[in-house]
Amino acid sequence: MTILHVSQPVEGGVARVVVDLVRGQRAAGCRVLVACPPGGRLAQEAAAAGARVLDWPAERSPGPGTVGEAWRLRRILRRTAPDVLHLHSAKAGLAGRLAARGCAPTVFQPHAWSFAAVEGRLALVGLRWERFATRWSRSLLCVSEREKADGVAAGLVADWRVVPNGVDLTHFTPADPASRRAARMTLGLEQSVPLAVCVGRLCRQKGQDVLLDAWQRVQIRLPEARLVLVGGGPDADALAARVRTLPDPSRVRLVGDVADPRLWLAAADLMVLPSRWEGMALAPLEAMACGRAVLLTDVAGARECVPPGELGRSVVPPENSRAMAERLVELLSDRIECERLGLLAREHVADHHDIRQVISQVAAIYRTIVRSRVVPVGRASRVPQRF
Repeated sequence: MTILHVSQPVEGGVARVVVDLVRGQRAAGCRVLVACPPGGRLAQEAAAAGARVLDWPAERSPGPGTVGEAWRLRRILRRTAPDVLHLHSAKAGLAGRLAARGCAPTVFQPHAWSFAAVEGRLALVGLRWERFATRWSRSLLCVSEREKADGVAAGLVADWRVVPNGVDLTHFTPADPASRRAARMTLGLEQSVPLAVCVGRLCRQKGQDVLLDAWQRVQIRLPEARLVLVGGGPDADALAARVRTLPDPSRVRLVGDVADPRLWLAAADLMVLPSRWEGMALAPLEAMACGRAVLLTDVAGARECVPPGELGRSVVPPENSRAMAERLVELLSDRIECERLGLLAREHVADHHDIRQVISQVAAIYRTIVRSRVVPVGRASRVPQRF
């Protein structure tokens, strides 16, 4: 089987999902191609995992260049003739479905809905596009039941599939006490202070501004606590300016993008991600696989990725800095409890989010759509069958 993955973005969780799929699919003997913009982490890591990487210049957001991007992708499709076209995230889903228009068995994986990321007229345009473009997807693959439910509620008609995100449990493993102490020494952190780490792109979606608002309250009640923001992105300067307004800016660090977050996770007592929207964030799963307690906002995927018995302690309403501050103080005040929650988190991820399960389930979806050549009910007359 020849599989063509198309992705924009080329960093962060989406890129890691693609690389994990490439690695598993190559191990299964598939021919795997990845079309993506040059210069990001995805191209390098996909090549190292065994994929043939194809240069597909594309901006992250839609714009005047989208038609040209779709045309270039159409040429790639003609040249490579994949058995399956797997489109990742909104931009690749836009250009890829315009390019293929149902001619290749297509899986679209939104990794969070485009219409949830914007407001007003742009949200309406995005929603209308998604309703229209489902006719050009053999399967619409969601990473959480909540993401699927949001799509159904928005009026999308599709062959729905749900495969939760997964992590490599041999790569993300709990650190023993000695390794945790060594991690703090390496990173220049005191051994005795409570530490929260936020791993994610510095952008509005991930909600670090809400976290910093909450941290003002945390510093008043738990002044010894430290916070580290791990990641780069367009909001880096604005967040750095906001840090300078805190009661004690020295207790918050922005360390920029890192290739591997495991050292920071080993040092942390708690991983926090205050997202405004998600499909199912990958960073918390990685933290849980490392045996770290997590604190998440109640967006798509959050309730499904934490142990059910700990929802009350691990999930807070989105954009509610007061509720987040209360839970941060509660958890960081009891580091032993954070350890206990981390052990439960590791067990839960091992049972429900092993990357091997994800690769197997995605392969089953591929086999189904390649064998059936079925298009969504009522759409067949609108879908061209060849280039």
